[in-house]
Amino acid sequence: MRLAGTSALGDARSGTGSWSAADPSGEPLARILLTFAVALGATAFSPLLHIASPVLAISVETLIAVAIALLMPAQGPVIAIFVLMFQNVFVSLYSSLLTDPSELEILKGYNFLICAVMWLVAFVLSILSRRSPGLNRMLLASSAVLAVMGIYFVIGLGREPKASAIYLRNIGLPLLLFQLALLAAANHRIRVTPYIVIIAVMVLICGAAEFLFRDTWLALTNGHAYWRLEEIKAAKSGVWEREMRTTGKVIVGIKDLFVIDFFNTSLLSGFGLGQMLRLYGPNISPVSFAYGVGFFSLFLFAIGRAGLGALAFVLMLLCGVKGAAIMVLFVGAAWIGTILIGPVLVLLGAIVVLAVYAVLVIHSGLKIGDYHVIGLMGGWNGFLAAPLGRGLGSGGNLTEGFSGINWQAAQQAGAVEGAAESSVGVLLYQMGVAALVPLGFYAVVAWWCWRLYARSGILLLGMAAFGILVVLTNGLFQEEALFAPPAMGFMMLLAGLLLGSQIRHDQHLPGSGVLRK
Repeated sequence: MRLAGTSALGDARSGTGSWSAADPSGEPLARILLTFAVALGATAFSPLLHIASPVLAISVETLIAVAIALLMPAQGPVIAIFVLMFQNVFVSLYSSLLTDPSELEILKGYNFLICAVMWLVAFVLSILSRRSPGLNRMLLASSAVLAVMGIYFVIGLGREPKASAIYLRNIGLPLLLFQLALLAAANHRIRVTPYIVIIAVMVLICGAAEFLFRDTWLALTNGHAYWRLEEIKAAKSGVWEREMRTTGKVIVGIKDLFVIDFFNTSLLSGFGLGQMLRLYGPNISPVSFAYGVGFFSLFLFAIGRAGLGALAFVLMLLCGVKGAAIMVLFVGAAWIGTILIGPVLVLLGAIVVLAVYAVLVIHSGLKIGDYHVIGLMGGWNGFLAAPLGRGLGSGGNLTEGFSGINWQAAQQAGAVEGAAESSVGVLLYQMGVAALVPLGFYAVVAWWCWRLYARSGILLLGMAAFGILVVLTNGLFQEEALFAPPAMGFMMLLAGLLLGSQIRHDQHLPGSGVLRK
């Protein structure tokens, strides 16, 4: 039996099927080249245009995104992946032209602008066209989640306008990517495997170059100018002072920024695993890069490209991010477990394992004063104090109040004042009981994908189902897990592609006659 609609990703079980220009079942080479030319142009020129004129940059990038959504809607999801992975490296290239560190965050935001405009056009077009009942229900459910977020954005806008906008972007982007991919796959016959493989190879080349030739990588990407701006910003926010007080590490040169204990914990030093130079990748964020490379590793293994998948796994380990490593290992174990004991027992076992994992981390974290756990407890205490929430932007790492947290006092108290270092904690603090709406929807999407996976055995469906569940659990201990686009964002995009492709062929909700023999 085979899941209908997997043509969107090629043969999702084995990865067979050529996509060369000579293969009529594959993607034309000209279309691939055009897609990457558009993606590169949209990504590369936004920082330069912004430096010349912010109005010009916003206008041009908006027009490009509208053109993509209207003229090449099937390629929208892969263009989104490209801009989200490579936007920051172009910001770095032009960083010597900047004088104010705050401009860095503005330039980094153009990838969201492109994704949001592509989504908006696709969403409006879907309203004007006929849709299947299955697609309607998924769109209504996800749109209801976005509407709840919008209400809390309006509430937070009057208190913390800038932080409210930032958190609306971070919290809402996975939903936008889900709908963008869902609509693209449901309305167009698309084949994204060759594009994702090419993007993965480009990312791996960047990661390998940074690891093997770090000085050259920094020179080529203008990294010294970029990190000088980040240094000013970190000094003002108190981030480096906090790190110096807690770890004793004094930052002297640029490479000191990259030095951490293996997997950012001293607990492994007894096994001969000392300090390491972590990778930051083209998106210049170790956590975001680790989740992105972890996503590509799983994707490559799922389509049968084990060599590239193994290389991606190694690079992911070099980022020193525990959450991303747990994601890859957990999904891999779920794949193997499904073969050995069946999908139902694996799902039940996965839920138990994730629950035990969360309890153990919280218990041990409270004992040692781990920032992520006391940040989670701050969000929980804030939820108990205000069950209806406070509005987006009223707590979290990206607010102005973050720099004022007294971490020593928080460790003694077992919780921070507010919420930090935990996306679930931040959501509880900002949205109160309404935080269950986006969190619950992620679980529902995982359930939809799992039901299809249980019937078909297609690895990409298992990746989406279990990947969403483990990233959701990681959200207890990482703010980036739910808010960094390559983490929950890419998993939701993959789920949208798979579910949309199924709807296009069968026009039913997952689990209702969606398999073909």
